[in-house]
Amino acid sequence: MASEKPHMNLIFIGHIDHGKSTSVGRLLYETKAVTEQDMKKLKDEVAKYNRPSFEFAFVMDQLKEERERGITIDIMHRDFQTPKYYFTIIDAPGHRDFVKNMITGASQADAAVLVVSAPDGVQSQTREHAYLARVLGIKQMIVGLNKVDAIGFDRAKFDDAKNKVSELLKTVGFDVSKILFVPYSALEGDNVAAKSAKLSWYNGPTLLEALDTLTVPEKPVNKPLRLPVQDAYSISGFGTVPVGRVETGVMKVGDSIVIMPAGVKTEVKSIEMHHQQMQQAQPGDNVGFNIKGVDKKDVRKGDVIGPSNDPPTVAAEFTAQIVVINHPTAIAPGYTPVFHVHTAQVACTITEIVEKKDPKTGQTLQKNPEFIKNGDVAIVKIKPLKPTCIEKFSDFPPLGRFAIRDMGQTVAAGVVLDLVKKQ
Repeated sequence: MASEKPHMNLIFIGHIDHGKSTSVGRLLYETKAVTEQDMKKLKDEVAKYNRPSFEFAFVMDQLKEERERGITIDIMHRDFQTPKYYFTIIDAPGHRDFVKNMITGASQADAAVLVVSAPDGVQSQTREHAYLARVLGIKQMIVGLNKVDAIGFDRAKFDDAKNKVSELLKTVGFDVSKILFVPYSALEGDNVAAKSAKLSWYNGPTLLEALDTLTVPEKPVNKPLRLPVQDAYSISGFGTVPVGRVETGVMKVGDSIVIMPAGVKTEVKSIEMHHQQMQQAQPGDNVGFNIKGVDKKDVRKGDVIGPSNDPPTVAAEFTAQIVVINHPTAIAPGYTPVFHVHTAQVACTITEIVEKKDPKTGQTLQKNPEFIKNGDVAIVKIKPLKPTCIEKFSDFPPLGRFAIRDMGQTVAAGVVLDLVKKQ
């Protein structure tokens, strides 16, 4: 049973054409998550599109359009198992237009594999993705130096590529001493699941073994309860039942809770998950719970539930670090898009651009710029147009990161650095 092993969400990031999809396909194949039969079908498919050697990538790239263009567009979810863990792979696109999907993925990931082509080294999106991973709070990373067959399995060339990626990750703020750099060939299979004689100079783990060195993030059970509401139902003879995922803390039957931003106090009468009654719910549990004497209209999507004696924060304004991904012109003070934070969607105004930062070093580039545009990283002040529950990223990561959407697309993403509580 998959569920008996600890579960982790893993994201593959990196520049287009560096072999993310092929790496994922090869891992799925080596761990028997895709069968020989599937592979044969894909080989035939590859022949049809005249893209030899792409069959592993095709495992993930299921959309016809992606096959014809040979790039990854949407996020795919695939499961596989290592000896130690049960992984869900979130395959994030590397193509520039698709960074927004990568952000959705990164905000759910426990760890990342940064795929870098050994012959090509660090490219523009290698930088961008490394920085985004850092901004969005991914703490664990493995660097996969793919295509070592294309450098003739040469140690000196591998070391050179490794040193350049190390430099990048250091400037972004990762602790490089904790990161494994794994040479492999997704196409040939060398050092993916089995050691390769062609890499006799390398004595580290295979890509698969490297994944088992990751650690499952601890469940934040010691923090106060925070449960963003996804929906609320009124069930006759039973009362009001909000539904949501526990992000931090523990919810127990009998707990005295408060629904913010409205400040409605109530008590948890019962909790259930998958139609099973439970005495308590922990981080990661998606639950429905019955509350006393509260009308359905008093609890809605985007509200956050916490203990009565330690209510979720309602911010009058907050300071955030954002990265602009996809804005057609530029963002200036006064801009009022929709912020997606946990389950809430709320219009907020960017009231001030405090400073622009260098994405490669994190140093200040400019104080109070008039505007920011695609690729810029900035510290901004933000005012929600209506009472909104939001927390500092350092205190409650799941409630402190957000995407900014406008015109049907994600224009920016960020994390909350500080806030002013609403009085």
